[in-house]
Formats: sequence, C-alpha cells, structure tokens
Amino acid sequence: MIITKKILKWYDISKRSLPWRKKASLQKKQYFTLVSEFMLQQTQVATVIPFFNRFIKNLPSLKKLANVKEKKLIKLWEGLGYYSRARNLKKTAQLIIKNFDGKIPKNYDQLKSLPGIGNYTASAIMAIAFNKPYIPLDGNIERVLKRYLFLKKEKDIQKDNLSKKKSVFGISSRASDYAQALMELGALICKPSNPLCDQCPISKSCKSFKKKDFTLSKSIKKNKDKYFILKVYKKNQRYLLIKNTKFKFLKNLSIFPMEELSNPKNFNENLNFKMSNMNMNIKIQYLKDNQKFPSSFWVDRKKMNIYMLPSFTKKVVQYLEKN
Repeated sequence: MIITKKILKWYDISKRSLPWRKKASLQKKQYFTLVSEFMLQQTQVATVIPFFNRFIKNLPSLKKLANVKEKKLIKLWEGLGYYSRARNLKKTAQLIIKNFDGKIPKNYDQLKSLPGIGNYTASAIMAIAFNKPYIPLDGNIERVLKRYLFLKKEKDIQKDNLSKKKSVFGISSRASDYAQALMELGALICKPSNPLCDQCPISKSCKSFKKKDFTLSKSIKKNKDKYFILKVYKKNQRYLLIKNTKFKFLKNLSIFPMEELSNPKNFNENLNFKMSNMNMNIKIQYLKDNQKFPSSFWVDRKKMNIYMLPSFTKKVVQYLEKN
C-alpha cells in the first residue's frame, strides 16, 4: 500500500535514536519494549529517556526487575510520577516468570491479563516487540488520523470510531517499524500546533492539508475538583510525613497528613495540583505536634534528597520553605 511505503521510507531517514530502539537481542528488545511502554504511559519521550537508561542499567533483565526491592524500584522511578506503573511493571515481571516461563507473552489477551497493560500497551508490545500487525492508538497516531481524515465531530473522535478508522493506514510486514513510524510522524511532524506539512510524507492525500485547517477537536474530559486540608507539623527543621494508605492517589507513598473535604464553602487554597483526572485544591493548616499518626516519621528539610518522596510531597515542602 502506497501510504505505508511512504511513511516507512520517511521513518528510515528521519527516526530518532532512542535507547529502547537500539540493536539488541530479541529477548532484550522485548524487555526494553515492556519497560519503555510502561514509562511512556502519560509521559513524554524526552522525559523518559534518562529514566529508561538508569532503570535498564540497574535492572537489565526481567528477572532482576521481578526481584528488585520496593525501595530501590521507587527510587529508580522517582520523578516519573504515577508510581502505580512501577509497581504494576514489577508485578507483571513476576507473573511473566511464574506463568509464562520468563518470556513476555506474544498473545494480545494474555498481555492484557497482566497488571498495568490495557488495550494500548498490549497493542504496542504486540507490534513493536513481536512484529504483529497492530496499530497502537497513542496521542500521536490519533492526531495523524484525525487530521488525515479530517475528523472533527464528537462522535468521529470517540476512541471506538478511531479504532475502526485506523485501518486507513494499512498494514506492513515491518509491523514493528510501522507502529513506531506512525508514532514518530505524530511526534515530529504532525505536531499539536504548527504541523510541518512540507516535511510530511502523506500530506498530499491529507484532508486537513487540503482544507488548510489543522485545528483538532478533543473529547471533553473534565477534571474533578477536590478539596483537601494538608496538615503541617514542624519541629526543629523537620516535617512530619505519613505513609498514604487512605487515598487512591500516591498509594503507599510518603505524604503530609491530609483530609478531604466535600464541597467546602469559601475555600481559600494555598496550593493547586493537577493529578490524573483530579484538580486538587489544597489548604495548608499549621499544627502543633500532639496527634499520633500511624506509620508516621520525621524528615529533615535539609536532607530531602535522601528520602524516597513523590514529587508532590517535594513540591509541598518547597512551597512551605518559601512561605
């Protein structure tokens, strides 16, 4: 198919050199794909590269990953956020060793049975690691598809419709390269704003290019507003933190003691965070040390880098130090 050949030809000349694409044995390539796809869920390529390199250096195989101590795992993931991905990745490695003889399954449904692997990640692994004719619909490929077919209406841009329409891209015997080529096309050429149409291998047959209209319609997702009181106990330059067993976000990580309020009146927030599908409004309350919290501990503000802390907690400390 002509579109497939054009995109692959462009990719062969223009692709980025990424650490998970480097030449390696089949087993290593499959492991690199698994790790990079978990890291790339909700994170940009440029951000992932140094984390991926450090992770692979420390945990070069599925076996090492399956046996890593939780503390080391979280330290290696620190700064990437969405820590449940790291835990799911380790659980997945353990299950692959236990149930699949240490080999990443090359079956879509078996992949989806593993923790942290949904439709997209399963498709990406099938295509990239096993050269199977799958086109994973990430944000980049969706954008190329929406522009190429000029999909604007709410019903046209729904996930299930996009899944049907992606067949326009055809298939290739180089399925691994082709999936990556489509992602690369979205990342480097068909950018969210100011797409580089003069460098695009398929612009001549792109409907948005013909109409000179590149604006993208998005499905409307509303972030839920949530309200929290964050309690600060400070003693001799040290802050009290607790292990979070209460909230779904940042599960089992170290945070300040917090409580959620439902629809408070006249809420004057000090801090605001966007976290997954939540808009967190936080009001800080300074308290004297008189309450016992289960699994609490003190951290020295001058030695923050020696603790395993999510960036959320570090940002709160930065705010407290400034104010």
